[in-house]
Amino acid sequence: MKTAEKGQTQAQAHYCFRQQAGSNIVKLYIYDDVSEYGDFNWSTWSYDESETSAKFFKKALEEVSETDTIELHINSYGGSVKEGIAIYNMLKQKKCKEIIAYVDGFAYSIASVILQAADRRIMGLGTSLLIHNMWLSIAGNAEDLRKAADDLDVLMESNRQIYLERATISEEELIEMMNNETYLTPDKAVEMGFADEVDKETEADPEDALAAVQQQLQQLRRTMAEQKSFRTELLAFCKGAAQKKNEDQNDDSDEEDDTDDEDDEDDDKNKKDDKKQSKNLAALLAQAAKTNLSK
Repeated sequence: MKTAEKGQTQAQAHYCFRQQAGSNIVKLYIYDDVSEYGDFNWSTWSYDESETSAKFFKKALEEVSETDTIELHINSYGGSVKEGIAIYNMLKQKKCKEIIAYVDGFAYSIASVILQAADRRIMGLGTSLLIHNMWLSIAGNAEDLRKAADDLDVLMESNRQIYLERATISEEELIEMMNNETYLTPDKAVEMGFADEVDKETEADPEDALAAVQQQLQQLRRTMAEQKSFRTELLAFCKGAAQKKNEDQNDDSDEEDDTDDEDDEDDDKNKKDDKKQSKNLAALLAQAAKTNLSK
């Protein structure tokens, strides 16, 4: 994510920093899974930087002054615990006038933890919150699996303390709720201390809605352009490889004119097989490029 100067906006699809000219309100949006890595870039064959990582969040917060108010808008299924805990602590440490968090849709998993960093936690109508235990994927022997389970117990104990700072329930009740993967309505979240109020009157800001649509469109155009370029290069490579293969076969044919008839028949058969394999390879690569573009 690239941050914006005052009075400007940047086109980003999932994570946005906005500050209107003459305003002390800075708006931050987490509208995607919290992740250290971004999408796979077919042009560079590597992963882009994530727009919802702790690293990008740090850059955004550096532009917020002590006199600014942060409005954090959340609509996320959650994601990386490591990145989310870092974002939570950066918000807690940030010196500013106030942090107000709005749940615009979902605040699930680690996104519900990030919500707890705000001075005011506001849930809109129709929104929900989800708390549950951490999970991970692991491969190894029996000892590795037992250690992973013990490590998760330690991480969960630490994670619960964030909720318990402001929750009005006991740790035993919290453990049971997390074991059961509990969804909370806005009213229930307020009752249990996971949120402060339910906003029943807030309407969507038309300017914000338009900006979000424009961001999505520009991101889509960039992705399509990158994939089209990749497909063009791949098809050119396949065509060049097939042409070179044919030229090599013709050269080999000229050098073997003195061989007997039986050898000529074997060579012709091998050439046909090689040409067929080359065409099959080119077709497979072209199909892969076409499939990638359609995605």
